[in-house]
Amino acid sequence: MGDPGLFTPKSVTWQMHGDPMMWVAGIRALYLQALHPRAVRGVMQNSDFRKDAWGRLMRTANFVGTITYGTTEAAERAGSRVRKIHTLLSATDPDTGERYGVDEPTLLLWVHCAEIDSYLHVARRSGLRLTDAEADRYIAEQRESARLVGLDPAAVPADRAEMNTYFEKVRPELAVGPEAREVDDFLLRPPTHPLLVPAREVLWRRVALLAYAALPPYAHELYGRPAPKPETVTLQLRATGNLLRCVPPRVRWQLPPKHILRAMARLGPGSRPAPYKLGR
Repeated sequence: MGDPGLFTPKSVTWQMHGDPMMWVAGIRALYLQALHPRAVRGVMQNSDFRKDAWGRLMRTANFVGTITYGTTEAAERAGSRVRKIHTLLSATDPDTGERYGVDEPTLLLWVHCAEIDSYLHVARRSGLRLTDAEADRYIAEQRESARLVGLDPAAVPADRAEMNTYFEKVRPELAVGPEAREVDDFLLRPPTHPLLVPAREVLWRRVALLAYAALPPYAHELYGRPAPKPETVTLQLRATGNLLRCVPPRVRWQLPPKHILRAMARLGPGSRPAPYKLGR
């Protein structure tokens, strides 16, 4: 048997990250991450987000896929690359002139928690059957991904209670500045070929609005844009989840970079991620 990687097929992470609703969760994470002015400023000042947003999204998806389904060596190499890039980047606070590194632990922790909370929230609310114990286990497992980007795992929330406490503590720091508005504008109207604008309005915009609707109420208040009632959002998430899960996994997994298929080739068909393996 080949190297199972950092998480292994027995982890909640292995099963959950193969769910198609992770794409909706990823967009929710972007909305949430943009609410931290220092964190989003670090992104906007170090990349041409609007011109290379798709590339950034795909690089993030590739990183998550690599550390989830890749070998231990591949995961450690991906983490090392991210840490090295972060050490070279900094941002400037326009109000104070302060220069700070994007690898500040507080900023890395916010990005991590916003991402993991979004993955877990969307997965469960869209119908993926995760027990409370499995949800806590997932958060604990993700301390490994936090380590890869340069955080001390001991300083990262290890369960839902700790995650909730963290968000309550950080909420006073959140605000919608010009960078967050730019992220919001991009997610609603990403640049595309004129011929594809109708498809963007019909397909992408619905996904972006659903991801936005899945944010916590305080995020809606900060953005200043209302969302449907929570029960309506839950029904929409479940309907979308049921629809996407009807697409055969083997078809979904053919999309590049095929992390899951490569993991199955390395470890055998028994390593196939499947929702029914949760709750065992």
